[in-house]
Amino acid sequence: MRDVFTGSFTQQEPIPEDAIEAAVAVLRHGRLHRYNTLPGEAGEVAELEREFAALTGARFALAIASGGHAISTALRAAGVGPADPVLTNVFTLAPVPGAIAAVGGVPVYVGVTEGLVIDLDDLAVKLPRAKVLLLSHMRGHLCDMDRLMALCDAAGVRVIEDCAHTMGAAWNGTPSGRHGLAGCFSTQTYKHVNSGEGGFLITDDEDLAARAIMLSGSYMLYDRHLAAPGAEVFEQVKYDTPNISGRMDNLRAAILRPQLRRLEAQCAAWNARYRVVEAGIAGTPGLATIPRPEQERYVGSSIQFLLPDWSEDDIAEVLHRCAARGVELKWFGEAEPRGFTSRYDSWRYAPAQRLPESDRILRGLIDMRLPLTFTLEDCALIARIIRAEVGAVWQARA
Repeated sequence: MRDVFTGSFTQQEPIPEDAIEAAVAVLRHGRLHRYNTLPGEAGEVAELEREFAALTGARFALAIASGGHAISTALRAAGVGPADPVLTNVFTLAPVPGAIAAVGGVPVYVGVTEGLVIDLDDLAVKLPRAKVLLLSHMRGHLCDMDRLMALCDAAGVRVIEDCAHTMGAAWNGTPSGRHGLAGCFSTQTYKHVNSGEGGFLITDDEDLAARAIMLSGSYMLYDRHLAAPGAEVFEQVKYDTPNISGRMDNLRAAILRPQLRRLEAQCAAWNARYRVVEAGIAGTPGLATIPRPEQERYVGSSIQFLLPDWSEDDIAEVLHRCAARGVELKWFGEAEPRGFTSRYDSWRYAPAQRLPESDRILRGLIDMRLPLTFTLEDCALIARIIRAEVGAVWQARA
Protein backbone atom coordinates (compact mmCIF):
# COMPACT_ATOMS: atom_id res chain seq x y z
CA MET A 1 0.00 0.00 0.00
CA ARG A 2 1.33 3.43 -0.93
CA ASP A 3 2.18 5.96 1.81
CA VAL A 4 -0.05 9.02 1.96
CA PHE A 5 0.78 12.27 3.75
CA THR A 6 -2.13 13.56 5.84
CA GLY A 7 -0.73 16.86 7.16
CA SER A 8 -1.74 20.39 6.20
CA PHE A 9 0.49 22.64 4.10
CA THR A 10 -1.27 25.75 5.45
CA GLN A 11 -1.35 25.01 9.18
CA GLN A 12 0.98 27.27 11.13
CA GLU A 13 2.34 26.73 14.59
CA PRO A 14 0.22 28.24 17.37
CA ILE A 15 1.13 31.73 18.55
CA PRO A 16 3.51 31.34 21.55
CA GLU A 17 1.93 31.65 24.98
CA ASP A 18 3.98 34.72 25.95
CA ALA A 19 2.85 36.42 22.75
CA ILE A 20 -0.77 35.57 23.57
CA GLU A 21 -0.33 37.00 27.06
CA ALA A 22 1.17 40.20 25.60
CA ALA A 23 -1.75 40.50 23.18
CA VAL A 24 -4.29 39.99 25.96
CA ALA A 25 -2.59 42.73 27.97
CA VAL A 26 -3.08 45.12 25.04
CA LEU A 27 -6.72 44.07 24.73
CA ARG A 28 -7.25 44.65 28.44
CA HIS A 29 -5.92 48.20 28.41
CA GLY A 30 -7.53 48.96 25.02
CA ARG A 31 -4.76 51.16 23.61
CA LEU A 32 -4.47 49.40 20.24
CA HIS A 33 -3.52 52.44 18.15
CA ARG A 34 0.24 52.88 18.10
CA TYR A 35 0.05 56.53 19.19
CA ASN A 36 -2.52 55.94 21.93
CA THR A 37 -0.06 55.70 24.82
CA LEU A 38 0.17 56.84 28.42
CA PRO A 39 2.67 59.53 29.47
CA GLY A 40 6.11 57.95 29.48
CA GLU A 41 4.87 54.77 27.71
CA ALA A 42 6.61 53.88 24.44
CA GLY A 43 4.00 51.41 23.20
CA GLU A 44 4.37 47.96 21.66
CA VAL A 45 4.95 49.18 18.08
CA ALA A 46 7.70 51.61 19.02
CA GLU A 47 9.44 48.93 21.09
CA LEU A 48 9.07 46.44 18.25
CA GLU A 49 10.69 48.89 15.82
CA ARG A 50 13.62 49.41 18.16
CA GLU A 51 14.07 45.65 18.56
CA PHE A 52 13.86 44.96 14.83
CA ALA A 53 16.39 47.68 14.07
CA ALA A 54 18.75 46.08 16.61
CA LEU A 55 18.13 42.61 15.18
CA THR A 56 19.01 43.66 11.63
CA GLY A 57 21.67 46.24 12.49
CA ALA A 58 19.73 49.04 10.79
CA ARG A 59 19.71 52.64 12.03
CA PHE A 60 15.98 53.04 11.46
CA ALA A 61 12.96 50.72 11.38
CA LEU A 62 9.27 51.26 10.70
CA ALA A 63 6.55 48.71 11.48
CA ILE A 64 3.77 48.91 8.93
CA ALA A 65 0.50 47.34 7.82
CA SER A 66 1.90 44.77 5.35
CA GLY A 67 4.97 43.75 3.44
CA GLY A 68 3.49 45.09 0.22
CA HIS A 69 2.75 48.42 1.89
CA ALA A 70 6.34 48.51 3.14
CA ILE A 71 7.56 48.15 -0.45
CA SER A 72 5.26 50.81 -1.90
CA THR A 73 6.18 53.13 0.99
CA ALA A 74 9.89 52.61 0.31
CA LEU A 75 9.37 53.31 -3.39
CA ARG A 76 7.39 56.50 -2.69
CA ALA A 77 9.92 57.65 -0.11
CA ALA A 78 12.69 57.06 -2.66
CA GLY A 79 10.91 59.35 -5.11
CA VAL A 80 9.46 56.80 -7.55
CA GLY A 81 6.41 58.29 -9.23
CA PRO A 82 4.12 58.03 -12.26
CA ALA A 83 5.69 56.46 -15.36
CA ASP A 84 9.06 55.91 -13.66
CA PRO A 85 10.63 52.59 -14.72
CA VAL A 86 11.61 50.25 -11.88
CA LEU A 87 13.73 47.16 -12.46
CA THR A 88 12.48 44.01 -10.73
CA ASN A 89 12.66 40.22 -10.89
CA VAL A 90 10.57 38.36 -13.41
CA PHE A 91 10.31 35.57 -10.77
CA THR A 92 8.42 37.07 -7.85
CA LEU A 93 4.92 37.30 -6.41
CA ALA A 94 2.18 39.73 -7.40
CA PRO A 95 2.64 42.25 -4.51
CA VAL A 96 6.07 43.24 -5.92
CA PRO A 97 4.94 44.56 -9.33
CA GLY A 98 1.75 45.59 -7.52
CA ALA A 99 3.75 47.93 -5.28
CA ILE A 100 5.41 49.47 -8.34
CA ALA A 101 2.01 49.95 -9.98
CA ALA A 102 0.64 51.44 -6.73
CA VAL A 103 3.02 54.40 -7.01
CA GLY A 104 2.43 54.73 -10.76
CA GLY A 105 5.74 53.16 -11.75
CA VAL A 106 6.35 50.73 -14.60
CA PRO A 107 8.00 47.35 -13.90
CA VAL A 108 10.95 46.43 -16.12
CA TYR A 109 11.47 42.70 -15.63
CA VAL A 110 14.89 41.13 -15.23
CA GLY A 111 15.39 37.44 -15.98
CA VAL A 112 15.79 34.52 -13.57
CA THR A 113 18.57 31.92 -13.51
CA GLU A 114 18.27 28.21 -12.81
CA GLY A 115 19.45 29.08 -9.28
CA LEU A 116 16.14 31.02 -9.00
CA VAL A 117 17.88 34.36 -8.49
CA ILE A 118 17.92 37.50 -10.59
CA ASP A 119 20.05 37.14 -13.73
CA LEU A 120 22.92 39.56 -13.11
CA ASP A 121 24.02 39.53 -16.74
CA ASP A 122 20.52 40.58 -17.83
CA LEU A 123 20.47 43.15 -15.02
CA ALA A 124 23.76 44.65 -16.22
CA VAL A 125 22.22 45.21 -19.68
CA LYS A 126 19.05 46.81 -18.27
CA LEU A 127 20.56 49.01 -15.55
CA PRO A 128 20.62 52.12 -17.78
CA ARG A 129 16.83 51.89 -18.10
CA ALA A 130 15.97 52.83 -14.48
CA LYS A 131 17.21 54.49 -11.31
CA VAL A 132 15.74 51.96 -8.87
CA LEU A 133 15.92 48.18 -8.60
CA LEU A 134 13.24 46.50 -6.50
CA LEU A 135 15.08 43.25 -5.79
CA SER A 136 12.90 40.33 -4.72
CA HIS A 137 14.71 37.61 -2.77
CA MET A 138 12.01 35.32 -4.06
CA ARG A 139 11.35 32.16 -2.06
CA GLY A 140 14.41 32.90 0.04
CA HIS A 141 17.07 32.69 -2.68
CA LEU A 142 19.84 35.29 -2.41
CA CYS A 143 21.87 36.19 -5.48
CA ASP A 144 25.52 37.25 -5.38
CA MET A 145 24.80 40.46 -3.48
CA ASP A 146 28.40 41.65 -3.71
CA ARG A 147 28.30 41.61 -7.51
CA LEU A 148 24.76 43.02 -7.64
CA MET A 149 25.63 45.98 -5.43
CA ALA A 150 28.83 46.66 -7.39
CA LEU A 151 26.81 46.76 -10.63
CA CYS A 152 24.09 48.98 -9.17
CA ASP A 153 26.47 51.35 -7.41
CA ALA A 154 28.48 51.83 -10.59
CA ALA A 155 25.29 52.61 -12.52
CA GLY A 156 23.84 54.91 -9.84
CA VAL A 157 20.85 52.59 -9.33
CA ARG A 158 19.39 52.45 -5.82
CA VAL A 159 18.35 49.04 -4.48
CA ILE A 160 15.25 48.32 -2.42
CA GLU A 161 15.19 44.74 -1.15
CA ASP A 162 11.99 42.70 -0.87
CA CYS A 163 12.88 40.41 2.05
CA ALA A 164 9.48 38.81 2.57
CA HIS A 165 11.10 35.35 2.39
CA THR A 166 14.51 36.16 3.88
CA MET A 167 14.02 37.42 7.43
CA GLY A 168 16.96 35.85 9.25
CA ALA A 169 18.94 35.18 6.05
CA ALA A 170 22.28 36.74 5.06
CA TRP A 171 24.83 36.98 2.24
CA ASN A 172 28.49 36.85 3.26
CA GLY A 173 27.44 37.70 6.81
CA THR A 174 25.40 40.78 5.88
CA PRO A 175 21.73 40.36 6.83
CA SER A 176 19.12 40.40 4.10
CA GLY A 177 17.73 43.91 3.76
CA ARG A 178 21.01 45.61 4.70
CA HIS A 179 22.69 45.80 1.29
CA GLY A 180 20.67 48.49 -0.45
CA LEU A 181 18.85 51.71 0.34
CA ALA A 182 16.04 49.92 2.20
CA GLY A 183 14.83 46.46 3.13
CA CYS A 184 11.15 45.47 3.30
CA PHE A 185 9.83 42.52 5.29
CA SER A 186 6.48 40.78 5.76
CA THR A 187 4.90 39.37 8.91
CA GLN A 188 1.96 37.83 7.07
CA THR A 189 0.88 34.43 8.39
CA TYR A 190 3.03 32.38 6.00
CA LYS A 191 6.25 34.31 6.68
CA HIS A 192 8.94 33.86 9.34
CA VAL A 193 7.04 35.63 12.10
CA ASN A 194 3.27 35.71 12.15
CA SER A 195 0.91 38.60 12.91
CA GLY A 196 -1.66 37.74 10.24
CA GLU A 197 -0.65 40.85 8.29
CA GLY A 198 2.15 43.34 8.85
CA GLY A 199 5.61 44.31 7.75
CA PHE A 200 8.79 46.29 8.35
CA LEU A 201 10.85 48.83 6.47
CA ILE A 202 14.50 49.26 7.50
CA THR A 203 17.09 51.75 6.26
CA ASP A 204 20.17 53.71 7.25
CA ASP A 205 19.05 56.71 5.18
CA GLU A 206 17.53 59.35 7.46
CA ASP A 207 15.65 61.18 4.70
CA LEU A 208 14.01 57.98 3.45
CA ALA A 209 13.20 56.92 7.03
CA ALA A 210 11.55 60.26 7.84
CA ARG A 211 9.52 60.25 4.63
CA ALA A 212 8.44 56.64 5.22
CA ILE A 213 7.26 57.46 8.75
CA MET A 214 5.29 60.44 7.48
CA LEU A 215 3.83 58.34 4.66
CA SER A 216 2.81 55.62 7.13
CA GLY A 217 0.49 58.05 8.91
CA SER A 218 2.45 59.49 11.81
CA TYR A 219 0.80 62.92 11.51
CA MET A 220 3.11 65.06 13.70
CA LEU A 221 3.67 62.30 16.25
CA TYR A 222 7.00 61.14 14.79
CA ASP A 223 8.74 61.89 18.09
CA ARG A 224 7.04 58.77 19.49
CA HIS A 225 9.21 56.52 17.32
CA LEU A 226 12.26 54.92 18.96
CA ALA A 227 14.05 53.85 15.75
CA ALA A 228 13.69 57.09 13.77
CA PRO A 229 15.78 60.09 12.74
CA GLY A 230 15.88 63.28 14.81
CA ALA A 231 13.15 65.92 14.69
CA GLU A 232 15.28 68.16 12.47
CA VAL A 233 15.05 65.63 9.62
CA PHE A 234 11.25 65.59 9.81
CA GLU A 235 11.24 69.39 9.63
CA GLN A 236 12.64 69.06 6.10
CA VAL A 237 9.97 66.64 4.84
CA LYS A 238 6.80 66.97 6.92
CA TYR A 239 5.07 69.57 4.72
CA ASP A 240 5.56 67.84 1.37
CA THR A 241 5.13 64.15 2.29
CA PRO A 242 1.55 62.84 2.01
CA ASN A 243 -0.10 60.80 4.75
CA ILE A 244 -0.97 57.39 3.25
CA SER A 245 -2.00 55.60 6.40
CA GLY A 246 -0.58 52.12 6.85
CA ARG A 247 0.36 51.88 10.51
CA MET A 248 0.89 48.71 12.49
CA ASP A 249 -1.14 48.51 15.71
CA ASN A 250 -0.06 47.59 19.22
CA LEU A 251 -1.93 44.27 19.15
CA ARG A 252 0.07 42.88 16.23
CA ALA A 253 3.29 44.32 17.63
CA ALA A 254 2.66 42.57 20.95
CA ILE A 255 2.25 39.26 19.11
CA LEU A 256 5.45 39.79 17.13
CA ARG A 257 7.93 40.84 19.81
CA PRO A 258 8.21 37.41 21.49
CA GLN A 259 8.38 35.73 18.06
CA LEU A 260 11.38 37.86 17.05
CA ARG A 261 13.25 36.55 20.08
CA ARG A 262 12.73 33.01 18.73
CA LEU A 263 13.65 33.81 15.12
CA GLU A 264 17.08 32.17 15.10
CA ALA A 265 15.72 28.91 16.52
CA GLN A 266 12.82 28.98 14.06
CA CYS A 267 15.19 29.47 11.14
CA ALA A 268 17.27 26.48 12.27
CA ALA A 269 14.11 24.37 12.49
CA TRP A 270 13.07 25.32 8.94
CA ASN A 271 16.51 24.49 7.60
CA ALA A 272 16.47 21.07 9.25
CA ARG A 273 13.23 20.29 7.40
CA TYR A 274 14.56 21.74 4.17
CA ARG A 275 17.66 19.55 4.30
CA VAL A 276 15.61 16.38 4.83
CA VAL A 277 13.45 17.08 1.77
CA GLU A 278 16.43 18.22 -0.30
CA ALA A 279 18.37 15.05 0.48
CA GLY A 280 15.31 12.89 -0.17
CA ILE A 281 14.65 14.22 -3.69
CA ALA A 282 18.29 14.71 -4.76
CA GLY A 283 19.26 12.50 -7.65
CA THR A 284 15.69 11.82 -8.78
CA PRO A 285 15.80 11.24 -12.56
CA GLY A 286 14.47 14.25 -14.44
CA LEU A 287 14.45 16.48 -11.33
CA ALA A 288 16.94 19.28 -10.59
CA THR A 289 17.44 20.64 -7.08
CA ILE A 290 18.51 24.24 -6.54
CA PRO A 291 22.13 24.77 -5.42
CA ARG A 292 22.70 27.00 -2.38
CA PRO A 293 25.92 29.07 -2.52
CA GLU A 294 28.35 28.86 0.41
CA GLN A 295 28.04 32.63 0.96
CA GLU A 296 24.28 32.33 1.53
CA ARG A 297 22.74 31.79 4.94
CA TYR A 298 19.25 30.82 3.88
CA VAL A 299 15.96 30.14 5.66
CA GLY A 300 14.32 27.07 4.15
CA SER A 301 10.67 27.82 4.86
CA SER A 302 9.88 26.52 1.38
CA ILE A 303 11.68 24.38 -1.16
CA GLN A 304 11.81 24.51 -4.95
CA PHE A 305 12.94 22.15 -7.67
CA LEU A 306 12.89 22.11 -11.45
CA LEU A 307 11.45 19.65 -13.92
CA PRO A 308 13.50 21.12 -16.77
CA ASP A 309 12.04 20.96 -20.27
CA TRP A 310 9.19 18.66 -19.24
CA SER A 311 5.91 18.99 -21.11
CA GLU A 312 3.04 20.78 -19.39
CA ASP A 313 0.99 17.59 -19.43
CA ASP A 314 3.71 15.59 -17.68
CA ILE A 315 4.22 18.28 -15.02
CA ALA A 316 0.47 18.42 -14.45
CA GLU A 317 0.50 14.65 -14.03
CA VAL A 318 3.22 14.88 -11.36
CA LEU A 319 1.19 17.48 -9.46
CA HIS A 320 -1.95 15.35 -9.75
CA ARG A 321 -0.21 12.20 -8.54
CA CYS A 322 1.46 13.96 -5.61
CA ALA A 323 -1.82 15.64 -4.62
CA ALA A 324 -3.52 12.24 -4.59
CA ARG A 325 -0.97 11.23 -1.95
CA GLY A 326 -1.45 14.39 0.12
CA VAL A 327 1.52 16.44 -1.14
CA GLU A 328 0.57 19.94 -2.27
CA LEU A 329 2.91 21.36 -4.92
CA LYS A 330 2.67 24.77 -6.61
CA TRP A 331 3.65 25.24 -10.24
CA PHE A 332 4.97 28.57 -11.49
CA GLY A 333 4.70 27.41 -15.09
CA GLU A 334 0.94 27.08 -15.07
CA ALA A 335 -0.77 29.59 -17.35
CA GLU A 336 -3.68 30.32 -15.00
CA PRO A 337 -2.91 31.97 -11.62
CA ARG A 338 -3.87 29.83 -8.64
CA GLY A 339 -3.99 31.05 -5.05
CA PHE A 340 -0.78 32.93 -4.33
CA THR A 341 1.00 31.58 -7.40
CA SER A 342 1.16 33.61 -10.60
CA ARG A 343 3.75 34.65 -13.15
CA TYR A 344 4.63 37.92 -14.82
CA ASP A 345 2.41 37.52 -17.87
CA SER A 346 -0.59 37.33 -15.52
CA TRP A 347 -0.03 40.89 -14.28
CA ARG A 348 -1.64 42.67 -17.20
CA TYR A 349 -1.57 46.08 -15.52
CA ALA A 350 2.16 46.06 -16.32
CA PRO A 351 3.81 45.57 -19.72
CA ALA A 352 5.42 42.14 -20.12
CA GLN A 353 8.71 41.81 -21.96
CA ARG A 354 9.80 38.73 -23.86
CA LEU A 355 12.13 36.62 -21.70
CA PRO A 356 12.34 33.20 -23.39
CA GLU A 357 15.04 31.70 -21.14
CA SER A 358 13.19 32.80 -18.01
CA ASP A 359 9.96 31.40 -19.47
CA ARG A 360 11.73 28.05 -19.95
CA ILE A 361 12.87 28.01 -16.31
CA LEU A 362 9.49 29.09 -14.91
CA ARG A 363 7.75 26.43 -17.02
CA GLY A 364 9.46 23.71 -14.99
CA LEU A 365 9.48 25.39 -11.56
CA ILE A 366 7.81 23.55 -8.68
CA ASP A 367 7.39 25.09 -5.22
CA MET A 368 6.39 23.63 -1.85
CA ARG A 369 5.89 25.19 1.57
CA LEU A 370 7.54 23.64 4.65
CA PRO A 371 5.52 24.69 7.71
CA LEU A 372 7.07 24.03 11.10
CA THR A 373 4.06 21.90 11.97
CA PHE A 374 5.77 19.21 9.82
CA THR A 375 8.08 16.82 11.64
CA LEU A 376 11.34 15.61 10.14
CA GLU A 377 9.62 12.26 9.57
CA ASP A 378 6.84 14.07 7.69
CA CYS A 379 9.48 15.71 5.50
CA ALA A 380 11.14 12.38 4.74
CA LEU A 381 7.76 10.91 3.75
CA ILE A 382 6.97 13.90 1.52
CA ALA A 383 10.33 13.54 -0.20
CA ARG A 384 9.72 9.83 -0.83
CA ILE A 385 6.34 10.61 -2.39
CA ILE A 386 7.79 13.31 -4.68
CA ARG A 387 10.66 11.04 -5.68
CA ALA A 388 8.33 8.15 -6.45
CA GLU A 389 5.79 10.13 -8.46
CA VAL A 390 8.35 12.15 -10.43
CA GLY A 391 10.16 8.89 -11.14
CA ALA A 392 6.97 7.18 -12.30
CA VAL A 393 6.11 9.96 -14.76
CA TRP A 394 9.75 10.14 -15.91
CA GLN A 395 9.77 6.42 -16.69
CA ALA A 396 6.50 6.71 -18.56
CA ARG A 397 7.98 9.56 -20.64
CA ALA A 398 10.99 7.41 -21.46
